[in-house]
Amino acid sequence: MNAIRTPEDRIAGLPGFDYRPAYRTWRGLRLAHIDVGAKDAPVALLLHGEPTWSYLYRSMIPPLLAAGYRVVAPDHAGFGRSDKPTDEGWYSVQGHVEALADLISNENLNRITLFVQDWGGPIGLRQVTLAPKRFERLAIMNTWLHHEGFEYGPAIRKWRADALDEKRLGGDMPTGRIVLGTRGRPPADPDAIRRAYDAPFTGVASKAGARRFPFMIPFGEPQLGQAVEQERDYHALLKSDIPKHFIWGDADPIFPVDWGRTWAQRSRNATFDAIAGAGHFLQDDAGEEIADVFLRRACA
Repeated sequence: MNAIRTPEDRIAGLPGFDYRPAYRTWRGLRLAHIDVGAKDAPVALLLHGEPTWSYLYRSMIPPLLAAGYRVVAPDHAGFGRSDKPTDEGWYSVQGHVEALADLISNENLNRITLFVQDWGGPIGLRQVTLAPKRFERLAIMNTWLHHEGFEYGPAIRKWRADALDEKRLGGDMPTGRIVLGTRGRPPADPDAIRRAYDAPFTGVASKAGARRFPFMIPFGEPQLGQAVEQERDYHALLKSDIPKHFIWGDADPIFPVDWGRTWAQRSRNATFDAIAGAGHFLQDDAGEEIADVFLRRACA
């Protein structure tokens, strides 16, 4: 398999992100994750979506460490400091699920509080149904699980169409500009945000994983997007007694705040908080605020 490895100097020096990666080999790829904090502490497992990477959680890591968590934040294959297969057909939801399961097993992670957003939701919440005893708590942010009756609104349908169109976003996908354009709160230094989300990618070929995720959205590709498995996970988690903290950026057109509130209301043992003015990548808009909301809920 052909895969691109991001040069370390593209990542070095990003403001607020001086965490050294740990690496493991999975199916011939070198995959990266951050692992900081005491090894015997409860785990905060932070999952990014598309087209971001573990940098997304940079302002949430310090307060979670201060609260006594061991923080583990992986970069999915094709993202961040992980190797990037160049064949778009290599990528699948199931592959990402299996890579994450390997990390959890390889590091023997237990007492996990799982933080998920965007594609981190389908990938991460599957782990809870596969190995429920490893998990203590869920923080669910601006994501979804496919199920009958879920409404894919105009914004997500336009995103998929644009991302599949080589003349719009689907060629040299402008990852940094995409993240910047979905913020709800204006950043102090927009160019720094754009550069940080462009940094892991070295050109068109390295962005195969970023192009593949929109293709796999279940309304367009139900089998590849694992529509059946997501629906199973959705209903299982509704009935689960594991504490669930839904924390939603209320300025997200992709997964609107009303959906997050509805999901929380349907779920057993759940709380809901809206983060005013935060967009789809709410961790980038309001990471410290999210950590504060979560810690108050978890300690209540």
